[in-house]
Amino acid sequence: IAFLIIWVVVSFIMGKYNMLSFKKSSHMIISLSIISFIIISIVTILLFALKLSLYSRIIVFGTSFLAYFIETISFQLFYNFLQNFKTDKEQPLGNKKTHIVERPLDLIDTEAGVSSNKTSLKTDLSKAQLIAREAGREVLDYFSDHINIDDSNVSLISTTTPFNVENLQPGSRTIINLKKVNDMRYINKVFEAVNNKLPDAGMFIGSVETSSQRYLRIGEKFPGFIKQLVVMADFSLNRILPRLASFKNIYFNITRGEKRTISKAEVLGRLVSCGFEIIEFKEINNLTYFVVMKTNEPEYNLAPSYGPLYKMPRIGKNGDIIYVYKFRTMHPFSEYLQDYVLSLNGFTSIGKLADDFRLTKWGKFMRKYWLDELPQLINVLKGEMTIVGIRPLSKSMFAQYPDDVKKMRVKYKPGCIPPYVALLKQGKNESIEAERQYLNEKQKNPVSTDLKYFKLAILNIITNKIRSS
Repeated sequence: IAFLIIWVVVSFIMGKYNMLSFKKSSHMIISLSIISFIIISIVTILLFALKLSLYSRIIVFGTSFLAYFIETISFQLFYNFLQNFKTDKEQPLGNKKTHIVERPLDLIDTEAGVSSNKTSLKTDLSKAQLIAREAGREVLDYFSDHINIDDSNVSLISTTTPFNVENLQPGSRTIINLKKVNDMRYINKVFEAVNNKLPDAGMFIGSVETSSQRYLRIGEKFPGFIKQLVVMADFSLNRILPRLASFKNIYFNITRGEKRTISKAEVLGRLVSCGFEIIEFKEINNLTYFVVMKTNEPEYNLAPSYGPLYKMPRIGKNGDIIYVYKFRTMHPFSEYLQDYVLSLNGFTSIGKLADDFRLTKWGKFMRKYWLDELPQLINVLKGEMTIVGIRPLSKSMFAQYPDDVKKMRVKYKPGCIPPYVALLKQGKNESIEAERQYLNEKQKNPVSTDLKYFKLAILNIITNKIRSS
């Protein structure tokens, strides 16, 4: 039963049963072989890790290879049947003016009345009608709140590649992409291509199935226990594997970047990094639709941070930029959203960003018990920080501090344990006042002040008088 569950769950998540997504029979056979190899590898690891010596290795592996052989033959026959059925279904429908195939048009030019896809399909549908057909009336109404959809400078596309974006006719002031971000192999390259096509203040509209929406959809398909197994497997295969350098190419060769798991924070952060300002996002029919405006050129971040340990640019002694180490508690590209979240929700009563959707579930736990800040000891060993001292601030946060505190701040290295922990003064204004008090004392007695604040801080943490968040 366990073997069967592993086989079905991994096959489902890796898209093995979506046979219409394979363009050629050879692609299907290669994907089947790789996915089956992954399944057999998982079973092998479990057998040795759990020391299940009662099970015959010959029977287990013999069953696996027999299942692979039968599945390959069955899939090949069914694939041929589907292809024949699809070909018949795509034949022209007599003299009717509108011809529609099962998948959306890749590139639509309503003035010419044709699609730039190799399958040139005539259509009498307007852009508004196409959006209503492909995404629904509620989505059409949402788009209409922001733009005049049938305006001639609005380009409607349904693509996952930057190539189709780059080949749009010049003059677009708004680009709408009906394809989900989840199906894009090179997300930033598509966003960068859109940015390059738009003038300043040009609009871009798209959609994504966020990780939370994805898990909600999975939960509706499976009962409780099976749902948890599927979610964990999906998280491992579609969220962790693409981040690992050794598995990244294998993953994208199998999936071609389709149906990847991605968070709302990562998509919005990617958009900001590619030169867009977020106007609005809204959940409709378990998808998140976003409306953004071009305000800058793309940053072209060639080394984004995905790992559990990352570095944040912060202001250090003499105003120099240092890179502070922390355990990751936020989704990738979240650093681009700090100003947006601040403008959206402001601060909590203890000086933290309110309703910060960038935080992961495990990140909230780590922050609660200060675990995310342990890597700052690396900065201490490098001589960039001290054990006790002012908080290392970003440029935007530093700009909000009073001038007198700014002048004192840049004279000292930031510290792992900030003054507000010792003085029990949480909150933006209270934290600033705690730093002012600490810096005034430190100017007079540097060593004794740090010892005093260290003892008070440790006592407050041990006695649960204060928490990180």
